[in-house]
Amino acid sequence: MLPLEMLIKGAIAGLAISAPVGPVNVFCISRAVAKGRRAGMIAGIGAAAADTIYGAIAGFSISYIIHFLIKEEFWIRLVGGSLLIAIGVLYFFRPPKALEPKRSSPGSDLVAAFVLNLTNPTTVLSFLAVLAALHLGGQHGWESLYLVAGIFAGGMAWWIFLSLIAAHFRERFGHGAMYWMNRVAGIAIGAFGIVTVILSRAS
Repeated sequence: MLPLEMLIKGAIAGLAISAPVGPVNVFCISRAVAKGRRAGMIAGIGAAAADTIYGAIAGFSISYIIHFLIKEEFWIRLVGGSLLIAIGVLYFFRPPKALEPKRSSPGSDLVAAFVLNLTNPTTVLSFLAVLAALHLGGQHGWESLYLVAGIFAGGMAWWIFLSLIAAHFRERFGHGAMYWMNRVAGIAIGAFGIVTVILSRAS
């Protein structure tokens, strides 16, 4: 398969995984609104890095890791869902802060998004499904490298777009709006966690 084709298919996979509404989308939107588009993009880098790790596992067909993830799906969903619920509770009770982009800590946003996406149990399972649909996985050498690069590029394209849109409306958010945004974000992230825990019992 040609390098350009691998890059394009990787970008499609990265975009397909990142775009659906999920806890990481909620987090990046909240960071972009609270701190500006730079904070949203930095959070997006963390999310894209986590996607790239899972994409590399699936793309290189690291069989023992894939087998472990599928075998331990129950615990992955249970632990990951519980973490999402805890994060949702913290966000719900988080007091609103003034919009101060220059005083933000970009490193904390990057790490938070990375951990949030890495512990999201649906990410790796979704990658396995998307790469199978695109007839990808099991490549060797440079083919897998182009695939992984495309996954990162596709994910980052979504996070940049999302951050720009969210930051565009941030001036309309006052103290009261930030108060409700934290609660909506907490409910949304917690709800994803509850659904994940419920799915763990069905798996």
